[in-house]
Amino acid sequence: MTEPIIAERAEFAPYGDFESDCPARIGVDVFGNSWLPVVVYLLREGPMRPSDLRAAIGGISQKMLTQTLRRMEQMTLLERRRYAEAPPRVEYELTEAGRDLLIPIYALGDWVDRHGRAVAEGLAGTGD
Repeated sequence: MTEPIIAERAEFAPYGDFESDCPARIGVDVFGNSWLPVVVYLLREGPMRPSDLRAAIGGISQKMLTQTLRRMEQMTLLERRRYAEAPPRVEYELTEAGRDLLIPIYALGDWVDRHGRAVAEGLAGTGD
């Protein structure tokens, strides 16, 4: 069994009791979208076209991918580049903020690697 990793915790000034405009809600919003971390992870190596993203993800509809990419663009997590070619070509690339999201994504992946099976068994009612 591996030793648990104790993550460093950043200290922040008090903001309030999770009011409607609390910055912590941004983090919840980012990870509350089930496709957003997947797209960030796939773009870690560099720009990709939407069709390549959709093929790599599997199971995501074109509409959901488009909505996720637009939301990520609004959140300044990625940049959309249009090329004046025939046929037109579009690519998406992570911004600095998007690349920085890989840190908690990798940390979550480590947690899932250590505890995911037990959680899944618990949810399925097979863990005793």
